[in-house]
Amino acid sequence: MSRPRVLILQATGTNRDGDTAFAVAQAGGIPVVLHVNQLRGKPSHLHAHQMLVLPGGFSYGDALGAGRLLAIDMRWLFEEALAAFVAKGKPVIGICNGFQALVKSGWLPGPPDGPARATLTRNVSNRFECRWVWLAANPDSPCVFTRDLSDPITCPVAHAEGRFVPRDEVALTRLQDAGQIALTYQALDGRDPSYPDNPNGSTADIAGICNDTGTILGLMPHPEDHVLPEQHPRRTRYEEGNLGLPLFTQGIRYAAGI
Repeated sequence: MSRPRVLILQATGTNRDGDTAFAVAQAGGIPVVLHVNQLRGKPSHLHAHQMLVLPGGFSYGDALGAGRLLAIDMRWLFEEALAAFVAKGKPVIGICNGFQALVKSGWLPGPPDGPARATLTRNVSNRFECRWVWLAANPDSPCVFTRDLSDPITCPVAHAEGRFVPRDEVALTRLQDAGQIALTYQALDGRDPSYPDNPNGSTADIAGICNDTGTILGLMPHPEDHVLPEQHPRRTRYEEGNLGLPLFTQGIRYAAGI
């Protein structure tokens, strides 16, 4: 398998680009960290890569709301280049702040030229949540990042505005019927998730969604922070496994085949 080039888009305030680059390399990709100003100056930079990652952090200090200003960049400064990238079927993943930008720019749930069908807003707890959670992949989703993932994933969340809320019941039903709910929060003992299993109060325990073709994924948890067994905080107590690495591996495998 060839090693695809993976563009990790950095903006002022992002802070997970280094962790994401490490995860991409562990999964077999070639990480390239590029500041948004460079892409703004030359949008064609995007086409030299086979996959795009929007990492977590606090882009532009979360001015006007988490991910809002980065979403404006995506809609107005390099929208044509991004649209061409997506049209070629190249995969895109947005993590935490990147997910917020994808939703607020309209790329998720998509399409970006239609009315907003969802948002990410304040956690029900009304506080910053930083804790480890469990995720399950939807086997019926077209998402290329979760394809063939049968084991649950555990990784941390770190956000204050991570509650996923569809516009209405029609929007939620549409997501469910199309398999666009790619990842959900889970309770380890099999019961229905509640707080803190679902740390932000997201509707239907939604942790991540994809577009209708499955090539764009957004999620609030941070799989890049559990790509090595040593990163688990309770590994010395024999709790290990269920890495977030497979999300990157599946995306990179897909990108390598384009």
